[in-house]
Amino acid sequence: MENVTGLRESKKLRTRRQLAATALELFLERGFDAVSVADVAAAAEVSKPTLFRYYPSKEDLLLDRFADHQDEAARIVRDRPAGQTPVAAVRAQFLEALAERDPITGLCDHPDVLAFQRLLYSTASLESRLAHYTGREVELLAAVLEAEAADPLTARLAAMHLVATRHELGRENWRRLDSGRSADEAHPAAAAEAERAFAMLADGLDRVLAPRAPAAP
Repeated sequence: MENVTGLRESKKLRTRRQLAATALELFLERGFDAVSVADVAAAAEVSKPTLFRYYPSKEDLLLDRFADHQDEAARIVRDRPAGQTPVAAVRAQFLEALAERDPITGLCDHPDVLAFQRLLYSTASLESRLAHYTGREVELLAAVLEAEAADPLTARLAAMHLVATRHELGRENWRRLDSGRSADEAHPAAAAEAERAFAMLADGLDRVLAPRAPAAP
């Protein structure tokens, strides 16, 4: 029975990935608004009802990849070493990701990544739907901060600031690359802006969010 369940889940995952890949190819080729859900379903050789079982909206066909990162900020803060503040943890991870040219930082000049970001930032409905994923990031991070004894309002406000800063830095890095600079050329400015942004947050948030306590002996 376990093998059957495993095979069924693997098939669902393959179908999900096929739908997303097919949709992205069509969106990049024709533009997001020029492609309908029916177009994606036909190209992927599935019915519209089948497509909607996997993705509730056309926007989610493109943005679902953000779901893989929704718990990232929460995980970074939850797993940070003893003595480190939440702001310092998020800052350190973002600077490391910049150095690795992680697409999530916006500082990745691979043509496919640039094309995806250009599509995202030039389509109003995609940006609007992205708020759904951002909201979930905030919820997950706020829950971690509350578990560390922050009151609910402080936890939500802190989470909103941290998540928004990560996103806005990513958008600014994409603007740099979209203007024609390479990721290597843009990295010094991107790192400096990240340092400045997180320093601004630390000035306020480090007063109300405690460093991680050492593990109990």
